[in-house]
Amino acid sequence: MARKTKRSILLLKDDQLQELNRIIRTRTSPAQEIQRAKILLSYHGNPNISKVAQDVEVARDTVYKCIDKALEMGVESALKDLYHRPKDPTITMEAKAWLVNIACCKPKDLGMAAELWTQKALAGYARKHATQAGHPSLSRAGKATVNRILKNQTLQPHKVKYYLEKRDPAFESKMKEVLLVYQEVSLQKDSPNMDDKKQLYTVCVDEKPGVQALANVAPDLPPQPNQYPQIARDHEYKRLGTASILAGIDLHDGHVFAQVQHRHRSREFIELLKEIDAYYPLNAQIRIILDNHSSHISRETRAYLATRPGRFIYVHTPTHGSWLNLAETLFGKMARTFLRHMRVSSWDDLKKRIVLGVQEINEQPVVHRWRKFEFLTN
Repeated sequence: MARKTKRSILLLKDDQLQELNRIIRTRTSPAQEIQRAKILLSYHGNPNISKVAQDVEVARDTVYKCIDKALEMGVESALKDLYHRPKDPTITMEAKAWLVNIACCKPKDLGMAAELWTQKALAGYARKHATQAGHPSLSRAGKATVNRILKNQTLQPHKVKYYLEKRDPAFESKMKEVLLVYQEVSLQKDSPNMDDKKQLYTVCVDEKPGVQALANVAPDLPPQPNQYPQIARDHEYKRLGTASILAGIDLHDGHVFAQVQHRHRSREFIELLKEIDAYYPLNAQIRIILDNHSSHISRETRAYLATRPGRFIYVHTPTHGSWLNLAETLFGKMARTFLRHMRVSSWDDLKKRIVLGVQEINEQPVVHRWRKFEFLTN
């Protein structure tokens, strides 16, 4: 027979009973709070410690602590953790500053092999060298200690965030030149009196190298209603080479030019220029926005341009400014549509699929525009 507890009976008012039952039913209350509410309700119904511990599936000590807090300070206090003052900090501000300074250095600069810190490595370095540096409070520092100090300084020495340095001294002027071209095209497009027989056409040209020709080693399995909602594909694949897409987009009507080649040398670029040349009237000029790739300005390319004097006008984007080329949006559209998850049977099949995808884009052309010209007002 279970021994009766010497503790007092827990008397609960109706509103307290309702609140405890609400806490038990809710899905948003903390788990500890729900557990304590169950203990109080169980003890209220039957003040037997062993029975309460068995019903709630907790240790008897847990029940004792919860009931004692309820009897001494009330039900609301029993549901919450008691406030406790943390220990006084033992790590000095100087020690924290020393650790932050170490974190701002690379491990390799301190005679280690690693390029970046991890919290474990930084804590180990602190334990080894802190006392010698005059900061014995860090002699037992662990990962948690390092994490708190670095988090307070918003430091993440274990991560790398890449940036792009502007190495072109004429970056601003070249950028404005490109944006002025876009603005001119936009004004021509919006003008109701625009001459249909334009004498100047603008085309953005760029390359997308490294498009992989991947083949399945097992057939894809189609989705089935209520069983397999997605296409099932074997994770293994076979590499069949890569292709380079040389493409251009007309900024007036959205027409896309494209060449699919094994490489993107001068001769492949010239093939794209020939396709663009054949598309426009013979008496018109073609203004091309392009980057500084060697194939665009090579001796072979210049020799071809000499055979078409006055036909092409180059407008170069600045170095590391390829994001100014609207052809990038075209490649993004390709990546999101027909190139996405593509599997082919051969390299020629990849070329055929890309050409077909470009034809589908040209059936419903979209005029790409640069819509923000704030840089021109600065």
